[in-house]
Amino acid sequence: MILTVTLNAALDITYRVPRLHPHTTNRVTEVSERPGGKGLNVARVLAALGHRTVATGFAGGGTGAALRALLAETEVTDALVPVGGATRRTVAVADAATGDTTQLNEPGPVVSPAEWDTFLGTYRELLADARAVALCGSLPPGVPVDVYARLTRAARSAGVPVLLDTSGEPLRRGLAARPDLAKPNADELAALTGSTEPLRAARDARRRGAHAVAASLGPDGMLAVTADGAWQAAPPRRIAGNPTGAGDSAVAGLLSGLVEELPWPDRLTRAVALSAATVRAPAAGEFDAATYEELLSRVVVTDHPAVV
Repeated sequence: MILTVTLNAALDITYRVPRLHPHTTNRVTEVSERPGGKGLNVARVLAALGHRTVATGFAGGGTGAALRALLAETEVTDALVPVGGATRRTVAVADAATGDTTQLNEPGPVVSPAEWDTFLGTYRELLADARAVALCGSLPPGVPVDVYARLTRAARSAGVPVLLDTSGEPLRRGLAARPDLAKPNADELAALTGSTEPLRAARDARRRGAHAVAASLGPDGMLAVTADGAWQAAPPRRIAGNPTGAGDSAVAGLLSGLVEELPWPDRLTRAVALSAATVRAPAAGEFDAATYEELLSRVVVTDHPAVV
């Protein structure tokens, strides 16, 4: 199975309005709720691709109960650890007139030392059956900033490949633990390295410890720098829609490609096709199947043989 870790899970609430008017009352035409947080989005896409997937992390309070009830309706196995605090909500307001989305993210529950210890025990048990693990997203209050470095080392000790998808100081410390793959976006990569040139920044990030770096470049696709070479993959055209969750779908593509032992160009092709297909889907953790199938044969992969 594939294990995903979402330490700061969320109940994703999406409001759709005909047009968003600030400073006044807006009438909502549609409301949807889904289990959210980066790792749960990844897990749902992996399950849709046919992979047995287990999701762990934290869940608590009424929002945590609602999240788990929604997760039970999917093919993802729930291994979330209960906490006393309430799982956060993320509220997205989707403007039908412009296609823009306004996002409001709560910070998450405070995790106690005892709850953290319980999670670590669960995580180590799950690693015994995992073919790969994805460590995803922000950290809730009370969790040490070097947590992803610790979880990476535990997975590597168990012989389980690790994909790290986070930002800021947790990313910097996590890289030092030598994950098999880091997946920052272009802004996160620039903040880490100080370079706005993606190829140079990805090489820098790899020197900091990751065995490979795959950087999301938004509508320009994805760049990967590995020990075997470097490649950039891009969709054949810009895809209109809501980009929320596109990076999470890319993670699912990379992780599924890893466990299936696909060559790097094929992993990037799948990741970019899934990412673009998510832009056409109504919410994160989902993708438009027709768009995905169309793009699989049309993603353009460019080789950079001399950069590693």
